[in-house]
Amino acid sequence: MNCILLPAANFSNESAHINEAKQVEHISQVLAAKVGDTLKIGQLKGNLGSAIIADITPERIELCEVKLTIAPPPKLNLTVVLALPRPKVLRRLMMDMTALGVRDIILINSYRTQKSYWQSPMLGRLDEFVLEGLQQGVDTVAPRISLQKRFKPFVEDELAQLITNRAIIAHPYAELSFSQYVQKQLENSEPPHSSVLPSMVFIGAEGGWIDYEVELLIKQGCQAVHIGPRILRTEAAVNAILGQWLLYQ
Repeated sequence: MNCILLPAANFSNESAHINEAKQVEHISQVLAAKVGDTLKIGQLKGNLGSAIIADITPERIELCEVKLTIAPPPKLNLTVVLALPRPKVLRRLMMDMTALGVRDIILINSYRTQKSYWQSPMLGRLDEFVLEGLQQGVDTVAPRISLQKRFKPFVEDELAQLITNRAIIAHPYAELSFSQYVQKQLENSEPPHSSVLPSMVFIGAEGGWIDYEVELLIKQGCQAVHIGPRILRTEAAVNAILGQWLLYQ
């Protein structure tokens, strides 16, 4: 945890308390903090700042001299549409996308998404994974998350109104590379700025998108691009692709 995030209810004037077991354990055992030490904290949906530890017990930590004066970092102008992955990698992907500052995350069904994934208890823990990502990335504002269990109706009926500045499909067999795509946008835009990047990216689960899905997305105006000749795991592909948005901030 690079910061400790607390709900608004845990604050009172210039004091606050921490009673979430994982946070108390992290502060006490990992950070080995003691009374008088300063912690980096934040209020969920609010500002970031610092506080001093006033008291520590095994169940609760009292804070004083709370100062929340730093605005959270801006979100990336990006919606990630991710084919629902295997449950065991969902946690890491949600944490990483949140830490990177993705504004909107849409988990969608795909041909290669097994039906059992939608019954996984991991879907009920998304808020927990997002909190971990926020504390990793030192942010207080969670991404907006939605679940889409039907691929075709979403693409045909809802996608167009969600695209604000183009959309790409991460597809290892596309003819155009991501770098070529960006270069083409640069050639048709003002000096380099974030608008050369699309506002939406589709990333498949293990095995990627099937041809039918790619063709349906292309009909809606999406552009298929690849990021090189290697076939990557979903986690590696997500971080490799989204890192481009960090470079253009």
